[in-house]
Amino acid sequence: MKLSSVNPATGETLQVHETWPPERLHSVLDAIPSAAEEWAAVPLSEKAGLMRAAGRILAGCREEFARLMTLEMGKLIGEARAEVDKCVWGCDYYADQSARFLADEVIETDAGRSYVSYLPLGTILVVMPWNFPFWQVCRAAVPILMAGNTVLLKHASNVTGCALALEEVFHSAGFPEPAFRTLLISADQVADVVADARVQGVTLTGSERAGRELASHAGEHLKKCVLELGGADAFIVLEDADLDWTVSQAVASRFQNAGQSCIAAKRLIVVDAIADAFLGRFEGSVATLRSGDPLDEKTTLAPLARADLRDALHRQVCETIAAGAIAMTGCAPVEGPGNFYAPSILDHVLPGMPAFDDELFGPVAAVIRARDEAEAVQLANRSRYGLGGSVWTADSQRGERIARQLECGPSFVNGLVKSDPRLPFGGVKASGYGRELSYHGMREFVNVKSIWIR
Repeated sequence: MKLSSVNPATGETLQVHETWPPERLHSVLDAIPSAAEEWAAVPLSEKAGLMRAAGRILAGCREEFARLMTLEMGKLIGEARAEVDKCVWGCDYYADQSARFLADEVIETDAGRSYVSYLPLGTILVVMPWNFPFWQVCRAAVPILMAGNTVLLKHASNVTGCALALEEVFHSAGFPEPAFRTLLISADQVADVVADARVQGVTLTGSERAGRELASHAGEHLKKCVLELGGADAFIVLEDADLDWTVSQAVASRFQNAGQSCIAAKRLIVVDAIADAFLGRFEGSVATLRSGDPLDEKTTLAPLARADLRDALHRQVCETIAAGAIAMTGCAPVEGPGNFYAPSILDHVLPGMPAFDDELFGPVAAVIRARDEAEAVQLANRSRYGLGGSVWTADSQRGERIARQLECGPSFVNGLVKSDPRLPFGGVKASGYGRELSYHGMREFVNVKSIWIR
């Protein structure tokens, strides 16, 4: 089987890699026990030094890596630079904070001395998607490495160049080669790696379908598993919101990365009192978005990563319109080369329509009208997903009260949902379980070990 990278803006094949033969994979797995033991024994201060070195390499190769991301998955070049910067932040953050996050925690009991220690598990399989090809890997792998575990990366096949570049970053920084390995394997081989007794856990960011399948394998083999899956995030706009500011943030949240983000504002739930005013401003702002070469600084809307993703998105849009939603603008592929889809708005979207019930992974905004605050919250929670959500209001206390009611992971008031190394990230319901980032994420893949001494 071949792993092909295709430029989404042109259709040009960039790279083709052969998947490893079974014996190559077996040799990597054979090296796990000794590699994991050796890496666990490296002092934390030395690990931190290596992680800072990885951050410096990322910063020094910012333009090279940004261009690679743009070519492989179509991200706007400015967004790609920002992604590299975020990876640098993640490396430095965990280099600075890991000693605190992993310190023994003294607990008063009937013992002479008792405490909780956070010790590495061994080797963790990291299965990552293509939409944030550097950051998704770093936000999972960096704390896993700092906790003393080794990493096996199975990246999406269309960003194999990014996967190999990240492996080179860690090796060039001085990490032992077996501490971070990119596996050039097919999706069909992931189950075999999960099943291998030398692998102690697995984390996946991806689709709901992929999460269910991987979780079944992890459960069968009693492996620790963290899942960050799809989302249909609610973006609740109340009648007292600053409309100009809120509209600008709605456009940014929905159309960043061509809408290919799990935490994008997928469902814009707007109270009736200001729905028409909001929609008028929103439609005007969306009309200014321009598709084009993502390497061109003037382009404001990138292509979708693959042609099949564009086709699937258009089917969802057509089914939503057929069910009664109103197509305000766009709602069609862009003719010509590349996987471009017109920036689109669907109005009067209701439960039962694909744009409400399912995840639309592309530049399509679903506008849902609510009678009042109570119905807005009810509609937000009427979803099998629960990744993130946001509330927009002039009354921050009101926003905080609503944010606590949302059935999701991170809830933001007057701000875009985003991942931040300082805060735990992850969802509930069909959006997965477990957490990444902060100390909560770091402690997902450790042995939380109680020590009791008389």
